[in-house]
Amino acid sequence: MPDRSETLRKAYAAKILRLAGVADARLEAAFAAAPREVFSGPPPWRVSNGMGLSDGESDVACLYDDVLVAIDAGRGINNGQPSLHAQSLAALALQEGETVVQVGAGAGYYTAILARLVGPSGKVFAYEIDAGLAERARVALADCSQVEVRAASGVAANLPKADAIYVSAAATHPVRAWLDALNPGGRLLFPLQAAGSSGAMLLVARPAEGDGAWPARLFSGVVFIACEGAQDAETGRRLDAAFRRGGGERVRWLRFGPPTAEAWLHGDGWSLTP
Repeated sequence: MPDRSETLRKAYAAKILRLAGVADARLEAAFAAAPREVFSGPPPWRVSNGMGLSDGESDVACLYDDVLVAIDAGRGINNGQPSLHAQSLAALALQEGETVVQVGAGAGYYTAILARLVGPSGKVFAYEIDAGLAERARVALADCSQVEVRAASGVAANLPKADAIYVSAAATHPVRAWLDALNPGGRLLFPLQAAGSSGAMLLVARPAEGDGAWPARLFSGVVFIACEGAQDAETGRRLDAAFRRGGGERVRWLRFGPPTAEAWLHGDGWSLTP
């Protein structure tokens, strides 16, 4: 007989993918397999549907909805909205055996889902700059042999080579270390957002051959905490102006070199263009 958590997870996974507008049996199974309570700390849990945190819930059912769960309420850190992550992970299109670098692993909930998507033959390098959260993730992920939690910055040079990089903290620009770590054909997904503002997810793919323009697209409005080392104040001001101006839905390419007149946004040696 399945336990209550397992029963709740199956219904939750189906609901989350429906809310995300995603039909993906592998992703649904990954959500259904990861017990959210293991990564949320002991009850009572503080959850939010975007209208503020609850005072505290002790029924595990509260975790199995499209809600944010506080993992450090004092610092405003939560484990993310499941439907947004489902949409993002579907866009990343992870395959069995791939290597993923995760930046901003938190307490490890979405790391567990990444691990199930790449399977036992894959690898997940989970970076979390906060040592306390990294240790929580390491303990919670002890049964995932394909996961290596690193209590370190995920924006430093010499990241492991990866087929995909999944970032859960906001950056004003595509960090050079992320681009350099991608294998040919690899994908980078991160929240393009200035600190304290709002933005959108940016998906970038490294071409399988050559190193010219990289396919790119923006989707889904987001608000994330800032990624340390991935925020540039001047680029952030241009980014906020670009979102106010609109037209982000027309972005199709990440280009390198001097910006052209058609650039929607540009930074130091790169631009996003239609």
